[in-house]
Amino acid sequence: MRKSTSVVLAAVSALLISAPAFAFHSGGVAECEGCHTMHNSESGAAVATGLPQYQAGPYLLKANDASGACLNCHNSPDTAASSYHISTDASKLGPGLAPVEATPGGDFAWLKKTYAFMTRGAAATEDGDRHGHNIIASDYGYTADKTFTTAPGGTYPAANLACSSCHDPHGKYRRFADGTQATTGLPIFNSGSYNNSASPIAGVAAVGVYRILGGVGYQPKSLTGSYAFTSNSPDAVAPSTYNRLETTGQTHVAYGQGMSEYCANCHTKMLDNSFTSGMKGLVHPAGNNAKLTAPIIANYNSYVTSGIMTNSDMTKAYSSLVPFELGTGDYTKLKPLAINTDTVDQSASTTSNVSCLSCHRAHASGFESMTRYNLVNEFMTIADATGAATYDASTTEGKINHGKNVAEQTAAYYGRAATAFGPNARDLCNKCHAKD
Repeated sequence: MRKSTSVVLAAVSALLISAPAFAFHSGGVAECEGCHTMHNSESGAAVATGLPQYQAGPYLLKANDASGACLNCHNSPDTAASSYHISTDASKLGPGLAPVEATPGGDFAWLKKTYAFMTRGAAATEDGDRHGHNIIASDYGYTADKTFTTAPGGTYPAANLACSSCHDPHGKYRRFADGTQATTGLPIFNSGSYNNSASPIAGVAAVGVYRILGGVGYQPKSLTGSYAFTSNSPDAVAPSTYNRLETTGQTHVAYGQGMSEYCANCHTKMLDNSFTSGMKGLVHPAGNNAKLTAPIIANYNSYVTSGIMTNSDMTKAYSSLVPFELGTGDYTKLKPLAINTDTVDQSASTTSNVSCLSCHRAHASGFESMTRYNLVNEFMTIADATGAATYDASTTEGKINHGKNVAEQTAAYYGRAATAFGPNARDLCNKCHAKD
């Protein structure tokens, strides 16, 4: 008995030692000096960008604020989507140039893209503020929302919105083998976010929650008042390579459950699971209980392009521009679906539900209200003289393109050519509702 127990413990120890730990955060707290500096001095020079030697930012951060500390790594002057970057540097955002990062959450740099255009003979503006969550990162040119003072549908103060408003920089939240989450307990030995992440080991080790999000009770130390979260992080799995254009296969994030409930930590009134269609004053259904109905499922799975409802190949039914939750927290089911090819059946079913991310991106997008596709005009594409689909290139009438050139529209749709939608394609509300 003792010998077999020793063998088991040795095998578990070997697994823990050999587990992949290439990511900086590795599912939990990262290297302290990656974000903090004790003295802002090394080899006789300052190590924090923009700060004088011997003077660090708040909480000894290597930046002037919390989001700046994150963007020290996650902002980049990339010219193409790359790695863990979620913000294209301002140096690459000249007129007519689109942000390049293509993570499922989107590129925060869309916040810096304001468009002026003419529509129906009148001047109009699409302000960059409306493209996403207005994080505050003074070192990188991100400022507070100019319109909202609190989170729509909630009370979270816009003047305090940071990356750390949602993500726990110390990664204390962990997921155990039984699916429960806590801030203490078994050690975190791996990220829980990816299709190749190790699984938690019962009685031995936990993994980090999805994207090191804060869970129940979470509130940044810098935020005073009562804003502690009441819902845990969602169950979801991303492909290990996720910052990529979707020209040759979509990035399938396997959203399991709990995303809308998580968003409701701040946007409380946006979530209403008692929704009944047609009742005045209620919002679009979302959440674990907002299961797709039979007609919606049929529409979703059969949709090809605008007005064409003939799809019968269920490996082609899913759209990352209109994702849904699968209605499960079983990671053995989620991981095989987190892929970058359209080769596995991930069609809508009676267990699927609408989530906030069915329409919105978590960080920012190229469209107003951080939506995944254009919602402010009925059309996404037009037809050229031959009848082929194309993006609207007009510089005199912007009711469809809102001042974006073809390259910017293509980038906003993650590299998809207009032909992916077909000529005169109406917006993707029709993926579910088939009103075109």
